[in-house]
Amino acid sequence: MSDLIQKEFKGWRLNLWPVHRHEYKKIIPMGIIMFATIFIYTIVRDTKDTLIVNAAGAGTLTFLKSYFVAPCAILFIISYSYLAHYLTREKLFYVTITPFLIFFGLFGFVFYPCINYLHPSPDTVKALYIMAPSLSGFIDIYAYWMYSLFYIFAEIWGSAIIAVCFWQFANFIIHISDSKRFYGLFAVVGNMSLIFSGPVVMFCSQTIKDYVPNDVDPWGVSLKLLMGLVVLMGITAVYCFRWLHTNVLHEKHYDHYTKYNQKNNDSGLKKKSPGLLDSFKIVLKSKELMLILILILSYNITINIVEIQWKNQLKLFTLGDRGLYNSIMGCSSFVQGCFSIVFGLFIGNQILRKFSWYTAAIITPIILLVGGSIFFSFLLNETLVMAFFHSLTTSPTLIATLIGFIVVSISKPTKYMLFDPTKEMAYIPLSPEEKIKGKVAADVMGARVGKGSGAMIQSWLLMLFVTKDVVLIAPFSLVLFLGIIVAWFYSVKVLSLKVDKNTACAIERESITETVITSSSGTKAQENVA
Repeated sequence: MSDLIQKEFKGWRLNLWPVHRHEYKKIIPMGIIMFATIFIYTIVRDTKDTLIVNAAGAGTLTFLKSYFVAPCAILFIISYSYLAHYLTREKLFYVTITPFLIFFGLFGFVFYPCINYLHPSPDTVKALYIMAPSLSGFIDIYAYWMYSLFYIFAEIWGSAIIAVCFWQFANFIIHISDSKRFYGLFAVVGNMSLIFSGPVVMFCSQTIKDYVPNDVDPWGVSLKLLMGLVVLMGITAVYCFRWLHTNVLHEKHYDHYTKYNQKNNDSGLKKKSPGLLDSFKIVLKSKELMLILILILSYNITINIVEIQWKNQLKLFTLGDRGLYNSIMGCSSFVQGCFSIVFGLFIGNQILRKFSWYTAAIITPIILLVGGSIFFSFLLNETLVMAFFHSLTTSPTLIATLIGFIVVSISKPTKYMLFDPTKEMAYIPLSPEEKIKGKVAADVMGARVGKGSGAMIQSWLLMLFVTKDVVLIAPFSLVLFLGIIVAWFYSVKVLSLKVDKNTACAIERESITETVITSSSGTKAQENVA
């Protein structure tokens, strides 16, 4: 079915826009939703790191991710599973996204202007440091608890809205035969937001200083601008989601197969009692879901290990300047967007269409293995850095920051363009129950537990050495990094065999179903004529 459709496109349409005209009203709004949600994620992701790292240090990130973000992710899964039992998919999206938009708006315009009244006094924090120096990570979270809360909301946004709400919705209204046409395209369109959001973050964080009076806090103005854009883009996503439900998905003559499939999925799921334990049982019983979970865990642990060290180097380089720090983070987002477009349009989509699932899925861990190994080599051996760059009059901190910048800026677009689409393709042949309950547990918990477990190990090392300097634990982090990469390679290989088998069976069932529907429609038409 997919090959027949792709033969209808030629030239630039096949590579850049393999969409039929009658599909525009479904694909364009979904692309806008993807664009808006990643635009928001870019802003809050860059801002959360700027707030925490410059206030409490990069080591605090390990404590936040492992002891606070992961439990909050569990609460989200419980709430989401419970509400999914009573709400339609449309209402569930609104209920999920609204609290995030309200908090981000309040943070920029209400909470941050009153931040000195919300955080504890420096004397109180100093006394706590003296009482329990080994627990400095937890003390820092308390000392800047409003920043920590912002960090938690920003972290869960990516898993809750993008991984669960958007992709779950896409899996239900996109045929498996069309997934190769649309999923890579969604990733390209969504990541175009990085090209726009990156410069926006740079302007609001650094350039805006030139337009702010001397007696006004430029960082406060930056936050108002950034959070205002977050709310605006969130409203845009909600509007497009609503438009799809009122103008596309309820049309009787439009995509009757998808409507039938969606209706049966909903009715079948509502007969079963939801819950976190139920979702975990589904994951444990399914070999495919377990392998997908390992993939998600592997990516999040490895990228977390690299990012912690890079963000620490970035703080040392910017000397605590929040505007400059956030501007560099925005620059990284811009580079990621440019790389996503070039790689996605000319390489990523071609890989998804023309090569096997295994080939597309193995590229992300290869890039992280090579890039991460180079970064840690320079980070752990300053002599190697200076020997390699002996002709440059620069510091090891700048070189390590630059290398980390390149690794992160390439790894994340590769994740969006290849890792996410291949992961979502692995879900499509699964049962409706596995798609919803199993996906929630695998995606949200995989992302959160992945980052949390990697961060937890690093937090234990920081407490063991009674230090805030994450560079001291870099050798141990490198060993963990390499071990997880090996598990990632193994899981991709095993899952590829199951994906190929399940996809072939699903396409065969879909073809039989469409043949039956077509034959039935033809018979009824003949009867009407008679």
